Amino acid sequence: MSMSGRVIMIVGNGEVPEGAAAAIDAADLVIRFNDCRSTGKGGSKTDIVAVCNTGRPALAMLGGGRWKTSEPVRQAREIWSVRSGARFAAMRARLATTHPDLDDFCDDYTAGFESFARATGRKHRVIPAETQDRLERDLSRFEPSRYVVPSSGLVAIADILLNGASSSDHFVLAGFGHSGWVWHPFAAERRYVDALAADGRLHRLDQPISSDLPQGA
Repeated sequence: MSMSGRVIMIVGNGEVPEGAAAAIDAADLVIRFNDCRSTGKGGSKTDIVAVCNTGRPALAMLGGGRWKTSEPVRQAREIWSVRSGARFAAMRARLATTHPDLDDFCDDYTAGFESFARATGRKHRVIPAETQDRLERDLSRFEPSRYVVPSSGLVAIADILLNGASSSDHFVLAGFGHSGWVWHPFAAERRYVDALAADGRLHRLDQPISSDLPQGA
């Protein structure tokens, strides 16, 4: 039996299961991140690229032509900036004391992504600061170790569940290994996502999904 509603695939840049490409490309909406390293084994369809719009990752993406002309970015209809520039600007003084090596971490390149999106005829959106505030409150239940900010992937997941979800939508994650930069609270992030999965709010692609889930667009 089929069900109404979209299948929204959120694809991180970690390892994806064998055979994932077909399932990802069959989704109604596919969201990827930054340089979209998930393409290939993780399929090719890309509707939204969510970017880390502050610091070195943002500078690298905007600083040369490779990101702008890559196939996933060319295909995307929307660019989402994950971080609130004002929120990160407010962090700068504290980080100068606690993490002086992150002196460029709060540099805001949102305007560059907005300009690129406008010039290429696509939508640009900034995820509201309130989304990260809510996420950090929710993460506190999972006893995160000392961290700077949640990962861009987790902010995007929280945003979609809070601001972009219809009650009939089905959310599927792939490529989320919950490991990487030392100042993201990855252990707590894994527990947060596992709790969402246990509540049936989303599924991981490598875990069993209800046979009622639509298998395609």
